[in-house]
Amino acid sequence: MAAQLRVYVPPHPLIKHWLTVARDAATPSVLFRSAMTELGRWLTYEAAREWLPTQDIVVQTPLDNCPGTVVSPEIPVAVVPILRAGLGLLEGAQTILPLASIYHLGLVRNEETLDASCYLNKLPEKFHPQTRVLITDPMLATGGSMMMAMSELTRRGVDPALIRIVCVVAAPPALKKLSEVYPDLIIYTATIDETVNNQGFIVPGLGDAGDRIFGT
Repeated sequence: MAAQLRVYVPPHPLIKHWLTVARDAATPSVLFRSAMTELGRWLTYEAAREWLPTQDIVVQTPLDNCPGTVVSPEIPVAVVPILRAGLGLLEGAQTILPLASIYHLGLVRNEETLDASCYLNKLPEKFHPQTRVLITDPMLATGGSMMMAMSELTRRGVDPALIRIVCVVAAPPALKKLSEVYPDLIIYTATIDETVNNQGFIVPGLGDAGDRIFGT
């Protein structure tokens, strides 16, 4: 059976709540940042399900030996926020993955061509082949930035099947583009909107996430 890109929209009431707060144009930056943090937390929680490597151990309770399961310390976990907007989801993601290494990737989109270019790349030259990588970026619109991020990661040895993308709003153009090249990729998003306008913004979306996070 051929692999097929999977997109999950968790039906969690807190995800729905904070998405609505983030969509509201009247939400001030300080509250918008809180919404991004909470969405980063709950979407990462969902993404970690059946993704984090575990190992079975035996612990001593106050009464007896007991089998248990822990997150494996031997398999690396990394978070890659796409600058700058991906930083808004990072704080929440780190509450779920406190021991993960953080590698920043700065991408900017040409407002006329909508093509992405890289201005900062802090990725290592090579990843351990079993590394679990979580990418955070609030908006999956045209897919240009995420395609570039995926190219940089896979070129450094990351298995696309071990990558999870956490975003707030996704749109069909990005999902189509990613599915054609990375069919075994898995994405977690708060919602999938209908379209992208001529300026590359998702509609109805939530506006420019970076501008709203940082107030600039």
